[in-house]
Amino acid sequence: MHNHHGHHHHHGSNGNNNLALAFWLNTAFALIELVGGFFTNSVAIMSDALHDFGDSLALGTAWYFDRKAKGKRDEVYTYGYKRFSLIGALINAVVLTIGSVFILTEATQRLFDPTQPDADGMVLLALLGIMVNGIALLRLKKGTSVNERVISLHFVEDVLGWVAVLVGSLIMKFFNAPIIDPLLSVSIAGFILFNVYRNMREAFQIILQGVPQNVSEEQVKKELAVFSDIESTHDLHLWTLDGAYNILTTHIVLTKAIEVHALEELKFKIKERLKTINIQHATIEFEVQGIRCDQEHH
Repeated sequence: MHNHHGHHHHHGSNGNNNLALAFWLNTAFALIELVGGFFTNSVAIMSDALHDFGDSLALGTAWYFDRKAKGKRDEVYTYGYKRFSLIGALINAVVLTIGSVFILTEATQRLFDPTQPDADGMVLLALLGIMVNGIALLRLKKGTSVNERVISLHFVEDVLGWVAVLVGSLIMKFFNAPIIDPLLSVSIAGFILFNVYRNMREAFQIILQGVPQNVSEEQVKKELAVFSDIESTHDLHLWTLDGAYNILTTHIVLTKAIEVHALEELKFKIKERLKTINIQHATIEFEVQGIRCDQEHH
């Protein structure tokens, strides 16, 4: 019953190698795209270059902060370095937002005055894009760490984005429909901004000590209700370090006084039970019914 998966996500060297490979593939490719987008005169490819560059940045910061986050706690950061990964997310969001705004302004101008891009060049770039992102995706799909799984989703999006560009450029190759290029571009930029918003909302909820997304106060109370020794609980605080490592502090009122040995036993059982609902770290203070606690009114 007790799954301790909270503590060990296997970030083997393999995970890091896969992240590094994906990072270099992506960065090199984003540069090829920038040049290609410029020469084919396509804003869609330029915006996909931004999308890929954003992924590279996310990969790079994820990889760097992933290593940083493994740092053990010290006198300055008594909770360790897990939250450093959020800084990566923030940097990423700023860069992507600025980039998307640039692209949207360029694409909007093109919507009113479309210029036909070089469709042949676009088809070639799109095929290359599907191939490169496909390779990265297959490598990361085998990954076990949460990071790798999240990033493999990035690549699914990339492949789909390139399929869209391929379809669009094939249409432009045979028909005079230059408007398709800025339309694709606007949708890619919109998609980037939507993801930035979603990630930021989550990051700020973590920074502001919000209740983690994968556990609720109700769940905690339900699990605690299993123990017959527990009368009630109050002053319950639930938050997460980085979205994966969740922390709970609470006062538990016992039905009757218990001797120390049995109390330790009970505390251990409670903590083990909480691990099954994604609470990796619990700090519990016990009280006995009838003896008032100074924090009754919190």
